Amino acid sequence: MKSLVHGAIVCLCICFFSCTTNAPNQQVTHVQPVHQDTLYSQDFSIQYNLTEEATLKKVLCDRNGRISILSTAGLRTTHAGAFLYPGSLVPEVSYRPLQDRKITGLTLYEEQLVYLDDKALLSNAWAGKLYINHSLPGATLVAPGEDFSFLLSDGHTVQYLTQKQVLWQGNIPGPVIDIVFDKTRNTFWLLTEKSLVTFSVAKQTLDTVFEGEDFTCFTLATATHEIIVGSSNGFLRIDASSYQQKGEKQTKLPWTHITSVQEIDNLLWFGSEKGAFQLLPDGKYSYYASKRWLPSDKVIHIAKGHQGSVLILTDKGLGEIHFRDMTLHDKALYFEQQVRKRHIRNGFNATIAGMTPGNVSTGYLEDSDNDGLWTAMYLGSQVFRYAVTKSEDALQNCRESLDAMERLYTINPVAGFPSRSFERRGYALHDKARWRPADDPQWDWKSTTSSDEAIGHVFALSAMAELLEDQELRRKAITLLDTLMQHVVSHDFYLIDWDGKPTQWGKWHPDYVNARPKMVGDRKLNSSNIIAMLQTAYHFTRKEIYKEKAFELMHEHGYLDNLKRPIKEIGMAPESADELSKNLSEAWNHSDDEMYFLGYWGLYRYAFNDSLKMMYKEAILDHWEAERPEKEGAWNIFTAITGVSNFDLNEAVWYLQQYPLDMRTWQITNSQRKDIDLLAPNFRQQTTQEVLPPDELPINRHNANRFQLDGGDQGTAEYSAGDIWLLPYWMGRYLGVISAPKASESATENLKDKELLSDL
Repeated sequence: MKSLVHGAIVCLCICFFSCTTNAPNQQVTHVQPVHQDTLYSQDFSIQYNLTEEATLKKVLCDRNGRISILSTAGLRTTHAGAFLYPGSLVPEVSYRPLQDRKITGLTLYEEQLVYLDDKALLSNAWAGKLYINHSLPGATLVAPGEDFSFLLSDGHTVQYLTQKQVLWQGNIPGPVIDIVFDKTRNTFWLLTEKSLVTFSVAKQTLDTVFEGEDFTCFTLATATHEIIVGSSNGFLRIDASSYQQKGEKQTKLPWTHITSVQEIDNLLWFGSEKGAFQLLPDGKYSYYASKRWLPSDKVIHIAKGHQGSVLILTDKGLGEIHFRDMTLHDKALYFEQQVRKRHIRNGFNATIAGMTPGNVSTGYLEDSDNDGLWTAMYLGSQVFRYAVTKSEDALQNCRESLDAMERLYTINPVAGFPSRSFERRGYALHDKARWRPADDPQWDWKSTTSSDEAIGHVFALSAMAELLEDQELRRKAITLLDTLMQHVVSHDFYLIDWDGKPTQWGKWHPDYVNARPKMVGDRKLNSSNIIAMLQTAYHFTRKEIYKEKAFELMHEHGYLDNLKRPIKEIGMAPESADELSKNLSEAWNHSDDEMYFLGYWGLYRYAFNDSLKMMYKEAILDHWEAERPEKEGAWNIFTAITGVSNFDLNEAVWYLQQYPLDMRTWQITNSQRKDIDLLAPNFRQQTTQEVLPPDELPINRHNANRFQLDGGDQGTAEYSAGDIWLLPYWMGRYLGVISAPKASESATENLKDKELLSDL
């Protein structure tokens, strides 16, 4: 989502009110900011692919919303097309007389389409009365002036004409690239590769007013009274009155070879050989590249579209960027549909894989090592949704996800051991060595479960146990929580697999945890997680064994010191360390962040006493401080459980608003951009000083590095919003730091917009 676009209303009103942490063992009043959920501008793309051999040249849209595209194969227009479902470019056949003419140029006058061929200028507007003969059979460029006057060129000769006659003709050195009319000065501007030329209507003279090199395109910026000239290496600004260059040439851009520039609603849009970008009022650029936005990154032309849209013509088709006013709640309703319609596999929150690039109808729901974790995070979102709205739909979603998670425990023969996943026999497609036959001959289950599944289960089950009113669901959640923790405790803090051996990563025993040097993250992480797990189990079962073991680990084995260790002390293991410790600490592991923050729910919320709670809070805030540059929406919202007033709510809302609606795994590349400053390689894997917006980055879950500039593939998969977006949103709603939408501003209050939202 690109902020401050097209008059969008982006309102992050921060008010203060008294709210509680909702902790079950104590009610503490805190003052926290609240985002008032008002309308903001959400962008998305509808694309139209070129399906024939042709060169696309220019795109325009008239006042009726009709799109016309000039190509070497003739006029083309759009057919079909919807978000996620591309349309195509087809021959424009609605006006039969046009089919007999070889249209070589296209322009708009009074928002009506005007065509240029080898004999005349003509239009179907004004009852077809506009028809002006000219004498430049090779003319391809035309721009309208005042009172149905036009300036046209074949590249070398320029002709000025009105409805009655040709008033002037002359030659210009160098091929003309484009023509623009300046109404304020009653002057036409012409651009060649090396010069900027004016044609004065009053004097009927051509004058070269500025010279340079490698010019490629230009536009008149009425908002700033400047001529913006693009080149093969950036763009420059020229004062429209003095003809003097203003400032240095701008080269700190997403890409410097500019192919098109247009002012649309007082904002500058640039096309390049590597995507399009918009200059925002704060001087930064919003970057539209990859098939998330465009059929191709090679931009040919940019134009204003209908109802605030922007048309970006590429060599492979048209990208139509739409901007829709909506609230975060509206976005949540769309993502709820996305999950339920396409991402539920046996009750799991799953990814669609194996797609024909971009086609969500062609993929299959794949199993994952983390089926339990992704489902736990989605389940958490639905628990919070129910707690806020009392929605029966959310409650049913909870039931179905809990069924899937419960079966992870019952489908295998090991008491209390959660499988990674399960699938019908013969359909497990990956890591077949880890798949085991279930007693039921129709099913297989996946072994080698790791600690990230365990902490995810504990988070979701505890949220259910605390926040749902349905006693049967609460009983099941507590039973599963107890079953898992009995397994962990009775097996000396290991997850024991079908073969009687600990899984590779399901290890919380001191012999494993404290074998890691103090600077290795797993020592802090595993200590933090297991204490959170034991506290949570004790809180809901009141079994003393969980409390006894937690204090034993904290005081006899140093787990309290481990989890309190400042993040700044975490780094690479020394050369003298064991190989595992060195492998675990080559760089910061962002999956660890996910495990930490999921664990913080139980660590802080179900603390044994206030003294520990304050220690935990200090550890959480210390970790959050290190995470702040990533502007990770989920981690900022999780931090709000501590009741602090500063948890970067603005950045959390920025993350939620700017996350793309399109969650297909398109290949995204940012490392070539000229508008970002790359940092030297570092332990945290932070590539830039400032993180890019979510809609300019690869689609990733919360366990990825948000400073990862490149990634994805050709759109062969679609991720679920269940864990990525719905969890932080509904958690924010539950904690009271994101408000409900105002009924008067929610798009879904209007029946037509409900239908539009459903169409998305």
